[in-house]
Amino acid sequence: RSARSNHQKLPVLEVIFDRFALGLGPVLKAYCAGASAEAELEAFEYMSCGEALDSLSPQSLALVTEVQPWDGSIGLILDPELLFATLEIMLGGRSAAQTYWTPRAYSTIEKRFGQRLCEVALEALTEAFVRLFEVQFEVDRIEGSPQALVLAAPSTPCVKVTMKITLEERGGTLIFLLPQTSFESVRPQLAAPFRGGQLGGDSSWRELLNDSLQDTAVSVDAVLHEPSLQLSDILNWSPGRTIDLGIHVDQEVTVACGELKMFTAAIGRRRNGAVALRINRDFSEEEEPKDVAFD
Repeated sequence: RSARSNHQKLPVLEVIFDRFALGLGPVLKAYCAGASAEAELEAFEYMSCGEALDSLSPQSLALVTEVQPWDGSIGLILDPELLFATLEIMLGGRSAAQTYWTPRAYSTIEKRFGQRLCEVALEALTEAFVRLFEVQFEVDRIEGSPQALVLAAPSTPCVKVTMKITLEERGGTLIFLLPQTSFESVRPQLAAPFRGGQLGGDSSWRELLNDSLQDTAVSVDAVLHEPSLQLSDILNWSPGRTIDLGIHVDQEVTVACGELKMFTAAIGRRRNGAVALRINRDFSEEEEPKDVAFD
């Protein structure tokens, strides 16, 4: 019994699904026409494929998904509460009271809605995997019940991931069944220890910030000089008087953005008549500490 339950942990796969849960909520909100949507990773369990299938409700909608280029299959289990909550919202019943489903066979329209919901979730899962692997998920078929799924041998190690999804204070669960045979070729990478930091060198936030800053208009001020004057002299000023500000020919200009000094520069003029600045000192560069004693 200990040997059967002692499955290899997959820390990187756990992190992928953890971040998948963060991205799934906004995706479902856009899919459900702006309805409030939240996704939470409820459980990440290691068990055999037979145990995972036995733990599923027979009333759920089951789909088999092909994984390319791994040449494997995973299972998606959509419970009736989540399916019909999505149906009500998509068909204009957002303000109606939640209705309860009586177990029966699913109609063709209900299966189509369930398949489309799963495809939206799989697109978000692809985005979570793409940081490490180029992978594509494609729904292959819909089974009559979860117990009819044939993904791998019953004794094959399997990962059961349960996502709790809330849509407008209603919802249900979406379950992923990932037999080890579906990702055998990349199992060493998924089993590697994850010590925090970036996963796969994710730089999407940097690229987004970079693109946004490229089109941002910024106003800067060039401060020629800041002389100190007596208040009595200022009060004696009269129209026509010439004031010596003490600016020399080689006076450097201080360029500031608001209250933040950016750099000092020498002023000059280009051949086309435009005024130009040559940066001499950049205030954004950190100066090295001086007179520091080390033990």
